[in-house]
Amino acid sequence: MESIQNISIREIFDLVRPDLLKVEDELSRQSVSSVQPITEIGQYLHVSGGKRLRPALLLLASKLCGYEGPPAIRLGAVVELIHTATLVHDDVIDEADKRRGRPSTNSRWGNSMSVLAGDWLYMQAFNIALAERNFRILDILIGLTQSMVEGELLQLTFLRRTDIREDDYLELAYRKTACLFSACMRLGALLGGVSEEAELRLGSYGANLGLAFQIIDDLLDLTSSEEKLGKPTGNDLREGKLTLPLIYLLRQSDGEESARVARLVADGSLRPEQLLEIVALMQRCGALQRARDKAYQFASLSRKCLDTFSDSPYREALRALVDFVVERES
Repeated sequence: MESIQNISIREIFDLVRPDLLKVEDELSRQSVSSVQPITEIGQYLHVSGGKRLRPALLLLASKLCGYEGPPAIRLGAVVELIHTATLVHDDVIDEADKRRGRPSTNSRWGNSMSVLAGDWLYMQAFNIALAERNFRILDILIGLTQSMVEGELLQLTFLRRTDIREDDYLELAYRKTACLFSACMRLGALLGGVSEEAELRLGSYGANLGLAFQIIDDLLDLTSSEEKLGKPTGNDLREGKLTLPLIYLLRQSDGEESARVARLVADGSLRPEQLLEIVALMQRCGALQRARDKAYQFASLSRKCLDTFSDSPYREALRALVDFVVERES
């Protein structure tokens, strides 16, 4: 993979650190409701934190386009609230017990309350965005949420199906992950008042970065540890999700081996030793490396989208952020 920077992730985030702290304050304020359970869940999710990668993308994009101001802070909170809402709903659908090393909301408050809290977070995000009185912002956010919900529905139709193609997987990865990265970049560009062409280029940067991010996420689910991820590994295989390494394994292994793996995935009762066996097969046939190479391809495309922008610390940070995404361990 082409490596272009020695900028650390801390240095990248330091460029927008003061604004990210303001986003944190905004998130804390916006996670409070007159209904006590919503406040409890909202504050619990806020304390759980996360990398805040999506607000950082929006802030870096806006600064790249010459904009700084309170709307960037508010929209940074909006994209993080939308992201958090999707995680809450994901955990309910997946019956997850952990998120970021802590009990998931559904394991603490139950499915019904968690679904409603996730819905509230979506509505709170749109309530903040609506105050900007900008129809283009709302257009981006409405298209984003529709795409993400469609992605969840699509994933349910794909579960335990072993005939899923690479293109199907990439469409799902775009809807579930990459479209939010793209929206963050486009919102930052919109605040900066750049041309539609420049906005779309930054949106393409985000989309390709998001695809690389999702592929690496899927690889980490197979190769990392629970301590690093903050949640059990191997969940995707156990839940019957056809990620890129598994798709490659089913296409590259011999007929008998492929049929056996397909039966194990479709059956839905993978034992720990069977999970380890499948990962070993992925390693042996090159499926893990092939998936990583695909992530590197999207990373390269993402960087190229920045070539037409003037040199600045923000452009270099966005370029270096690509390295962080594909080389991360959690």
